[in-house]
Amino acid sequence: MSQFRARLRRDRLLPAARLAAAMAATLVAGGVAMAQTQPDPNWPCVQRKVGTLSAGVVWSGPDIASAGPWDKDFDAAALAQKLASRRTPLDDVDGLLDGFLQQASADKGARLTRVFAGVLELVNDDRDAILAGIDRYAHGQQRLAERIRDESDQISAAKDSPGAATTKETDDLETQLKWDTRIFQERSRSLTYVCETPVLLERRLFDIARRIQQRL
Repeated sequence: MSQFRARLRRDRLLPAARLAAAMAATLVAGGVAMAQTQPDPNWPCVQRKVGTLSAGVVWSGPDIASAGPWDKDFDAAALAQKLASRRTPLDDVDGLLDGFLQQASADKGARLTRVFAGVLELVNDDRDAILAGIDRYAHGQQRLAERIRDESDQISAAKDSPGAATTKETDDLETQLKWDTRIFQERSRSLTYVCETPVLLERRLFDIARRIQQRL
């Protein structure tokens, strides 16, 4: 490969790398800015970080502790697991609750409260796992951003040095930069969906709680 073609290749590659580095800087700077209102400065989402949801946020029915352990009521636990699952459409919730009530004997109010207690715990478990994954994602992106900046700086230094020539080392570095930039950009595009998931689960919990309370 001639020096001209090597330089042309680097000229084409560096803008994408610089874009990724700029995106990375925005990610880090955004975290710092959000630290003013967020307890976690590394939180990468636009949505406010909300940890474990308490019953009082979505529930105004009977005290869930007084209803007894939800996981000791087999039918209530089975229904809670089905309602908490994101695979269950919200349009099916009313029918599932009505079917449960038709088969329930006495203490329907207590049993419905157990169903809610189960849904609350299971949704929180799901959300907590997702929040932990987002935290890992943010730290991974920051580490990748630092690597992209280092690779970009090394290529720029090699390109601007007198008598710059292509070597196996610079070829390998350009290839690595290309892949790192691509991975960073693909992960950034997926951030919108990932960040929305905890919010969707919170809304799901609120909707299910409302429908249960309508039947108390």
